[in-house]
Amino acid sequence: MQSKSFPTAVITLTTDFGAADTYVASMKGVILSINPKANIIDVTHEIGAWDIAEAARVLEDFYCYFPKSTIHIAVIDPGVGSDRRPLAIEADDHFFVGPDNGIFWPIIQRNPKARVYHLTNSSYFLKDLSSTFHGRDIFAPVAGHLSMGVSLSTMGVTIFDPLSLVLKKAVILNNEIKGQVIKIDHFGNIITNIKKEDLMSFLKEGDIPFIEIGNLTVKKISNTYSDVPLNAPATLIGSSGYLEIAANMGRACDMTGLSKDSLIGATCRLRKIC
Repeated sequence: MQSKSFPTAVITLTTDFGAADTYVASMKGVILSINPKANIIDVTHEIGAWDIAEAARVLEDFYCYFPKSTIHIAVIDPGVGSDRRPLAIEADDHFFVGPDNGIFWPIIQRNPKARVYHLTNSSYFLKDLSSTFHGRDIFAPVAGHLSMGVSLSTMGVTIFDPLSLVLKKAVILNNEIKGQVIKIDHFGNIITNIKKEDLMSFLKEGDIPFIEIGNLTVKKISNTYSDVPLNAPATLIGSSGYLEIAANMGRACDMTGLSKDSLIGATCRLRKIC
């Protein structure tokens, strides 16, 4: 008897589940039961609870560094069990599986040829469907079957109205960019929603920038963390293309006079003296 062949596929997981519970392990078990050769990559399970916007930014940031045909599962799903639709998307030669709550909207926007499917064929779900854990019961098995070569058109129907997501953008005025803090990373760096292109269009040669968050003011755009003395704050464009306020081997988030809770969403102002 000839043994069944299982393709090697890369499947990423991005969730707000944390590491203390068995949710992630259950999803991996479902995937591996369908395709034992699946290569499952944990991107992060530390997205803020129910923070769809953070997850959308994370997905947009990392997916392009994976091989073509990678399957990306994203489960930040406060609407689980409601009438929100389960989706699968093919965009930029990648696949995305998760809830229809706007989490994939930035990827759809940057890929006009993206094909979006409402997952309707319950033959590819787990038999006993929970109303509280579609990550395990819908998204994991769909990703497993997709990795085995089952087409999205077999598992769902094309739709043209996925839920959109409004991500707050920096506002550019005459002598000021008004942005917002969107994340504090592991190193205490303050990530804003001011993009590199915003900065380039705003600052001209000879302009002196002033970046302000809470009580912290930085008067220079640096190229690297080591451009400033140890523990001194620095402003630079981070690897994701957003303006960040960091410190050379220090935690910039502790220098603002704001608590971590109030820092997220706080205003970041970038002024200039011409």
